[in-house]
Amino acid sequence: MIRLLNDNDYDVFMDYVKREKELNLFIIGDAENYGFNNEFQKLWGEFNQKGELIGVLLKYFENFIFYSRDEFDVKGFYDIMKSEDFEMLSGEKSIVERFEKLHNFSKKRDTYFCKLDEGSKLEENELLAKVKKVELKDVDRIIELTKLIKEFSENISEESIRRKFEDNTGRGYFIEEDGKMVSIVQTTAENSTSAMIVGVCTHPDYRKRGYATACMTKLCRTLLNEGKSLCLFYDNPKAGKIYKRLGFKDIGIWTMYSR
Repeated sequence: MIRLLNDNDYDVFMDYVKREKELNLFIIGDAENYGFNNEFQKLWGEFNQKGELIGVLLKYFENFIFYSRDEFDVKGFYDIMKSEDFEMLSGEKSIVERFEKLHNFSKKRDTYFCKLDEGSKLEENELLAKVKKVELKDVDRIIELTKLIKEFSENISEESIRRKFEDNTGRGYFIEEDGKMVSIVQTTAENSTSAMIVGVCTHPDYRKRGYATACMTKLCRTLLNEGKSLCLFYDNPKAGKIYKRLGFKDIGIWTMYSR
């Protein structure tokens, strides 16, 4: 049986998704920060005949994330997605690929999913003294820098960048040179156990100076000291080498489908 989850399901839900807490970072974070049902977020769960939770579907605005390590009702969850008019579906590759037989998705993208849970390889350097923490007043400068980055310029969501600093679901660290922000690292979907690193970028005129590495080191050390693990996506082999040099390890493939 698939039904909407509510506050009474909280403990069962958390026990289920925290079996793979890094993989379910977005689901955990959104549930902790926004609850089960509001104007932009809903959560459904499938229960077996024993009353055990065997699958979870999160809707955040027009985006769906799905998780299950059990046999689940693929068509039942897909019927919910269709009725909610989704734009994107994502999740661990081997899980969400089961929806391919039900829908002719317009686009599919696979990215590596990796995590960091200890900081022995984080690099020490003099640039750490230049790293500053982002404040809400810095958001416009983040957007200005991001627009200069080819990989990000077409997919900037100014609203989501601003929201995470307003509701403390993310943070950022940056370096400033010549009166402008030149490198930044951010998190999103922070929860009680983990955080997702996003928006790692450096101004084109200030690259290959170690700025992004210094920002990454500061961010990672801070969150590790809070007892949280760090996760990130990458699909660029060069970026992957940098992250692995800092101690990140691949844990799976994250697949995103556009409707």
